[in-house]
Amino acid sequence: MLGPEGFYRLAYADWGPVAAAQVVLCVHGVSRNGHDFAFLAAALAAKGLRVVAPDLPGRGRSDWLPSGAQYDSPVYLTAMAALIARLGVPQVDWVGTSLGGYIGMQMAAMPHTPIRRLVLNDFGARVAHAALRRIAAYLREEPKLRDLAAAEAYLREVLSPFGALTDAQWRHIARHSLVKGDKGALRWHYDPAIADNFSLLIAFDVVLWHLWDEITCPVLIMRGEHSDLLARRTLNEMLRRGHAAAAGKVAAAEWPGCGHAPSLMAEDQIAVVRDFLVRE
Repeated sequence: MLGPEGFYRLAYADWGPVAAAQVVLCVHGVSRNGHDFAFLAAALAAKGLRVVAPDLPGRGRSDWLPSGAQYDSPVYLTAMAALIARLGVPQVDWVGTSLGGYIGMQMAAMPHTPIRRLVLNDFGARVAHAALRRIAAYLREEPKLRDLAAAEAYLREVLSPFGALTDAQWRHIARHSLVKGDKGALRWHYDPAIADNFSLLIAFDVVLWHLWDEITCPVLIMRGEHSDLLARRTLNEMLRRGHAAAAGKVAAAEWPGCGHAPSLMAEDQIAVVRDFLVRE
């Protein structure tokens, strides 16, 4: 990919038949990576869909950018547009969790968007600043994690809003959330500088109705019952307001026992997304 200061590598995972007529792009949250979608991707691939889950710049196997200031919408949008072009398809279905939902909303609101259907996982047209403060604090934490078991225990606590997961799913999250650093110690699998721009957003709620009002494609909004990022009143207004809502193209599902954000690993969550994307 070409960024503000030269080329960098963008990694992605790929499931299902390469020549599939329907391609789903799954984009993760601010500190996560494409492996979060492995369970959803397997279910969709079993239906014959191709599923591509990138690691956003600075996360997972993708290269870090030269400065924290570059981790912002223009770079993310450019990267995703280039990835869609590489896939060689005119349209994609988009599943976006948190930051991935924000990028998807921006792209879906543009003229001639390549997004056919949009899934917003616990993200919407108004983002609570209290939730952003909580996430920013998490990004700045540097716990001493001596091994993968300690990392899993820590993640079970800080990611408890994901909801009830199996032991295997928690191990999957832990295994892909950390990597060995230069001195052999475990570190988070993202560039710490991603917190730089993110921390600038936390003084006020982020209001995105100007994007939502322009979206015309079918949308599924997923919300955790206890979400501190997507308020229920915001969700209710999204069901009434904007071009997509006026055309009856907006659906919603709320998940008990979850906060920000539903993991999309639970069978019932996967089924709702699959039914929205797959039309027999």
